[in-house]
Amino acid sequence: MTGKSMVRIGCGAGFWGDSDTGAVQLVERGNIDYLVFDYLAEITMSLLTRAKLKDPQQGYATDFVTRVMAKVLPQVAAKAIKVVTNAGGVNPIACRAALQAQMDKAGVKLKVAVVLGDDLFNRAEELRELDLRDMDNGAVMPSKLLSANAYLGARGIAQALSSGADVVITGRCVDSAVVLGPLMHEFGWADGDYDQLSGGSLLGHLVECGCMGTGGLFSDWSTVPGWENMGFPIIECRPDGSGTVTKVAGTGGLVTPATVAEQMVYEIGDPAAYLLPDVTCDWRGVTLMQEAADRVAVSGARGRAPTASYKVCATYPNGWRATTSLTVTGGDAAAKARRVAEAILAKARRVLRQRGLADFLATSVELVGAEEVYGAQARVTRPREVMLKMAVHHADRGGVETFALEIMPALTATAPGIAGFFAGRPAPVPVVRLFSFLLDKTRVPVTVDVGGALANVAIHEPPASAPVIADGVSSAAAPAVSTNDCIPVRIGALAFARSGDKGDSANIGVVARQPEYYELLRTCLTDRAVADLFAHYVKGRVRRYEVPGVRGLNFLLERALGGGGIASLRIDPQGKNFASVLLDMTIPVPRKLAIAHGVATDAAA
Repeated sequence: MTGKSMVRIGCGAGFWGDSDTGAVQLVERGNIDYLVFDYLAEITMSLLTRAKLKDPQQGYATDFVTRVMAKVLPQVAAKAIKVVTNAGGVNPIACRAALQAQMDKAGVKLKVAVVLGDDLFNRAEELRELDLRDMDNGAVMPSKLLSANAYLGARGIAQALSSGADVVITGRCVDSAVVLGPLMHEFGWADGDYDQLSGGSLLGHLVECGCMGTGGLFSDWSTVPGWENMGFPIIECRPDGSGTVTKVAGTGGLVTPATVAEQMVYEIGDPAAYLLPDVTCDWRGVTLMQEAADRVAVSGARGRAPTASYKVCATYPNGWRATTSLTVTGGDAAAKARRVAEAILAKARRVLRQRGLADFLATSVELVGAEEVYGAQARVTRPREVMLKMAVHHADRGGVETFALEIMPALTATAPGIAGFFAGRPAPVPVVRLFSFLLDKTRVPVTVDVGGALANVAIHEPPASAPVIADGVSSAAAPAVSTNDCIPVRIGALAFARSGDKGDSANIGVVARQPEYYELLRTCLTDRAVADLFAHYVKGRVRRYEVPGVRGLNFLLERALGGGGIASLRIDPQGKNFASVLLDMTIPVPRKLAIAHGVATDAAA
């Protein structure tokens, strides 16, 4: 514990591939105490696993070393800025070695710690004997794993910092832990300080996606200035778990209660029981207040004991895939494109049979420009230009190659008006799928390596009397609003929304623009209404949760992404378009209310 009354933490990356300008901006002008980076998504872990299979020295986010730290190392050292990142991926030791080489080159001396214990790959047979089942579909563990990593919490990071580390590299940990760890260290939060741990986790959640916390992907995108110079987020954190979200002065972007609320409801599931390794978060009563321009105060998070389990994500090989696209034009472009796709697949299947190969495991045909993401709500009936996107999944590499060989012949054997085949024959790509399960924390020892010295991390065990986490799903609507003298209005005029993925599930967070709109949304935007809207995608249940503190609703659409991540054949495997589709939905709004609030002009045509 350092006794500070405030800690400033800047997030320089929200994913692997983010701009390297964020770190420079924050180090030079952010006046920060900590620089953190979140590089790992579930899809990223699959990519890193494939990289390590090709080269045992890979498997970490190389950008962290070569594109980011190489530019800021001297200033980080001179300003005594601590760095925390999960860039270690599936190979944190190699990441540290690469960073050490970069520091030697720059003549910089920093103490680098690594948090270990998340990698369970070498214990695959031991895990298989436990008869662990996939937490989403109950499937048994695959016979061959490529990786297995537990989502660790923040205690290891805090311990590494308390041991004198200047840089902390982790493997898989929950995204918000890169912020919570420094706060546990700085403020001396104990394992039982659940409200503070929940508040710190919320602050971490608000900045973990980089510019998504400062106006990036905001529903009202036209109001956000300076996309070419977006400000990366900074949080001013206080000992009670509250804080303020802001950004570097003079940069682009926007920090308002609306932009912060969008990020808050992003990918959290049940806001009454957002399960993290260190705490079970309850964010239903969180409030957001505009302090000044680009400054939003955040408070009201509550917490309780965490569960006794870690979530573990394993990956396993699942055949091969190939994807291609063509541009099709003409007054009947959609019908033409569908027939072309049918012909290519039919011929490929005939060749597969001739070669004695099985059928495709899955195929995907999508027409970009025909509004297929809207399902039954599509308005375009006869587009004159579409992009035909096709993908196949096969157990055998040869099956995918058969598909690839039958694409170009269609250019001279099917319909006119086909162009845009720029990439040539698609190359087969191995498919890596997720197998997620829960594992008792006592089976996952965590250690910290600081300068070669190993130390065990004592992981908090919740009290035996800790309550069972109940499903906080809310299906009940508010009292019905009479549809007499109502007009249909786009939800986009009434609310903000953001969507993303959790494995094969999609998450859509909706935030009402006004208190009066919240009651309308609670009434009309039921779980059934959302299930009907996305019936062409959703194969499981739709759950609705309420977040009254920010006038929000959160929807979890199970089995909605065709497998999710790189296992999905869809053009949007992460559900990023789902929010836009929902915002185009209409609900009945009393005419007087619509006119009074100026949303009557947004009524459906």
